[in-house]
Amino acid sequence: MIMQEASFSGLMRAIVFMIAFYYIFKFLARIFLPVLVKKAVEKAGENFQRQQQYSQGNTWQNNRNNNDEIIIDTANVKNPRETKKVGDYVDYEEID
Repeated sequence: MIMQEASFSGLMRAIVFMIAFYYIFKFLARIFLPVLVKKAVEKAGENFQRQQQYSQGNTWQNNRNNNDEIIIDTANVKNPRETKKVGDYVDYEEID
């Protein structure tokens, strides 16, 4: 078994490679990251528009099929909550 000893020049060479890799990665990220983000935003916008068109298409079809019938969806209506009165409020004071 042959063991190699760590040398100062080998350590310096590894540090130089790490620094070079960092700056190259940073440079490439500045070039390509805005393009990738732009494409992701465009794709998200397309998906949003597709969902809006789909939901509007379904609403239009439902309204077209039921001409003489009016349907009110009350599932999303928020009813005010009634507060239950459990007891009277008592204000306590400390006595020294």
